[in-house]
Amino acid sequence: MRSSSNIKIKTIFWDVGGVLLTNGWDRGQRKEVLTRLGVDLADYESRHEEANYFWERGLSTAEHFFNLTVLNQNPNITFSELWPQVCAESKILHPESLDILGKLGTSSRYKLATLNNESRELNEHRLDAFRLRPFFDYFICSGYVHEMKPHPEIYRAAIEISGHLAETALFIDDNVENCIAAGSLGMRAIRFESPTQLRDELAQLGLRAA
Repeated sequence: MRSSSNIKIKTIFWDVGGVLLTNGWDRGQRKEVLTRLGVDLADYESRHEEANYFWERGLSTAEHFFNLTVLNQNPNITFSELWPQVCAESKILHPESLDILGKLGTSSRYKLATLNNESRELNEHRLDAFRLRPFFDYFICSGYVHEMKPHPEIYRAAIEISGHLAETALFIDDNVENCIAAGSLGMRAIRFESPTQLRDELAQLGLRAA
């Protein structure tokens, strides 16, 4: 039987928030936006987790999510006022990571896909605002497949959609728990720490991004 080191990578799955962009609606972004709007953060957080379970899995809309968590308690704030501020919190995190992504894409030796936890609306905004769509062949997002990392089902969906064995997939994510979950299903994983570290680990796998 061939060792995994001799199996060629056919698909590279990328996390988005924490690798290419800032996170979409994490604690830092929530604090920035909601403090500016005068929302009680502790009150908001008491409702966030339950509502977010459905939103990030694509089972509710952004407007419904924010009605439950912010707008019903703060009638002076409207969704049309809030949503642009939520979107504006997204930034490019590491331009060098985008350079690596682009170099791997131009090689045409691998399929490139996202594998990220994100609500449908934020995912689509970020793909468009930062012109990420041309980099990828397809998108595995919790808002589309209705499950989130590190649950095994989102990785199984990614593997099945790729059309290749798990052993031919490489997953890049900044969260160690997500990387462990991918590895448990046979995927290879790199825990992202910096663009330089990522480039070095890719080179060790024979994937040149320079």
